Amino acid sequence: MSDTKGPATRRRRTTISGGGGAGSVKQANGTKGQDGGAKPPRYPAGVKTAAAEVSKLRSSHNNGNLDREDSGKNQQHQSRMSPRKQRSAVEDINDRLSCHVLQESLLSSASGYSNYRGILNWCVVMLVLSNARLFLENIIKYGILVDPIQVVSLFLKDPYSWPAACLIIVSNLFILTTLHVERRLAVGTISETTGWILHISNLTCMLIFSSVTILTVTSMTPVGGVFSLGIYTVLFLKLYSYQDANRWCREIGQAKAKRLTRSYSCPDVKQSNGSAVHCLVSYPGNLTHRDMYYFVFAPTLCYQLNFPRSPRIRKRFLIRRLFEMLFLMQLLVGLIQQWMVPSIQNSMKPFREMDFSRMVERLLKLAVPNHLIWLIFFYWFFHSSMNFVAELLQFGDREFYRDWWNSESVTYFWANWNIPVHKWCLRHFYKPMLKTGTNKLLAQTAVFLLSAFFHEYLISVPLKMFRLWAFIGMMAQVPLAWFVGRYLNGNYGNAAVWLSLIIGQPIAVLMYFHDYYVIHHGSTT
Repeated sequence: MSDTKGPATRRRRTTISGGGGAGSVKQANGTKGQDGGAKPPRYPAGVKTAAAEVSKLRSSHNNGNLDREDSGKNQQHQSRMSPRKQRSAVEDINDRLSCHVLQESLLSSASGYSNYRGILNWCVVMLVLSNARLFLENIIKYGILVDPIQVVSLFLKDPYSWPAACLIIVSNLFILTTLHVERRLAVGTISETTGWILHISNLTCMLIFSSVTILTVTSMTPVGGVFSLGIYTVLFLKLYSYQDANRWCREIGQAKAKRLTRSYSCPDVKQSNGSAVHCLVSYPGNLTHRDMYYFVFAPTLCYQLNFPRSPRIRKRFLIRRLFEMLFLMQLLVGLIQQWMVPSIQNSMKPFREMDFSRMVERLLKLAVPNHLIWLIFFYWFFHSSMNFVAELLQFGDREFYRDWWNSESVTYFWANWNIPVHKWCLRHFYKPMLKTGTNKLLAQTAVFLLSAFFHEYLISVPLKMFRLWAFIGMMAQVPLAWFVGRYLNGNYGNAAVWLSLIIGQPIAVLMYFHDYYVIHHGSTT
């Protein structure tokens, strides 16, 4: 019993191997046998000691000590890490776990976001849907009013009388007169003063002759009058630029004609057009019928000795522009007949009765189709038509307009929506006035005055009545430009420009139509 209690109290544990003899007993506590061949103590068979458990406890205790030593070393290593490494570790953890960053909302101005293509598409869809509703309402109320045959009657009262076409043909007389005077000036047979008087007389006769013809010929329709008078106005500006540019060439001298420093100077290299070569000309070699009529048909108002030329005629581009011209012309006629005319006719009663609220309602109702027609006309004339003519003539300068839709001031709009007229005013009217010492504000006002005259000239003469509504509207641009430039900036200025376009034009249309309707149909109502 004493032998069995001793190992049990020390939690020593032995195992007995298979034979069961005394000599087959082995120690399981992991110690070696005693020296001198001493036999280890014997334990009863079938009894397990706690020696193995003690061994496990000791090994786990030793491992714990090692872990504590390792953790202590790690803490000491971390304590010895630099603050930069500690921050980088923290940032790495934050980057892996964080889902928020410092940023502004997209619609805030501070965000710098500018891709609003989806919103623009939404506006287009809403515009199409709203106008589709108005178009459907118009069809239900008035029926189909589009009549292509009626368009012919707008130009001709009598199919055997073509006064507008005859008036345009007669304009060649003024073109050839200008060319003949320039040839006489080039060879010195007439003086500069005489030539200037002849040019001014020729240009004045152009405006007076066309106006008198339209006012006196009863078979001239208002639309035919506007078309023919527009041709004469363009020719007036072209011929004035023609004589001005040639006079500058004479002032500089024939020897320096090829090195002019103005925008109308000719380049020093040849321009090729496939196999053909456009030879550069110098004064007075430009005074030919070919050169004159190229300038007459070219989509520009400013003359120069050598125009930039495109290398070839692009047939696909030409066909696309022609298709746009034909399609948009039909669309314009249809919108005017179906949408504009009924709205204007329904506006006469509120004008006669001076019903202010109804007048405002009719004005706003007319603003949408009028503005849409104006935008389509802008694209038809300044993009499709002028590019078509430029492609036919291989005219290289295709800048007929700039980004006037982004105008933040009235002056920027008028300087960018019609580039040919702007270049003419700047080159032949505004800068010459500044060179004479004229005040800049006075020169700008004079440009608006000239523009107001031609606007009234193109409307009052064909309608055969003088009400000055277009003249007043153009001169009102001067204080409006001052107000917008002084008090409105950015988007507010752009909104003011759009508002003046959307509301201002229908007012002028209603005023002229009302007066024309009263004069010609007032007795029948």
